[in-house]
Amino acid sequence: MAQLEYTTIEELEDKYLGTVGTPRRDAFEASVKEEIHAYHIGEAIKQARKEKNMTQEELGTLMGVKKAQISRIENGHNLTINTISRAFKVLGVNVSLNCGNMRIVLV
Repeated sequence: MAQLEYTTIEELEDKYLGTVGTPRRDAFEASVKEEIHAYHIGEAIKQARKEKNMTQEELGTLMGVKKAQISRIENGHNLTINTISRAFKVLGVNVSLNCGNMRIVLV
């Protein structure tokens, strides 16, 4: 019987993306981190909307966008500071961002 050869995810990342510290690997990891942050922001908007018993369509109407745009926002796509601020403002949620030594309050 043939012996299976196993490869770890770390070995695959090194092979296809380069080792840790190389420009290609660093760019990939930064991109993944950015997408994870966007996903969490979208989830926070979705949770706040659901706590207010609102539909995506109702939130969209209050924000002046279509339901499809709310779906993209909640999935972490098309996020800008302006969009995030508008969504949380409409939902009545106070939000602040920590940027280094600076704290930004979105009102």
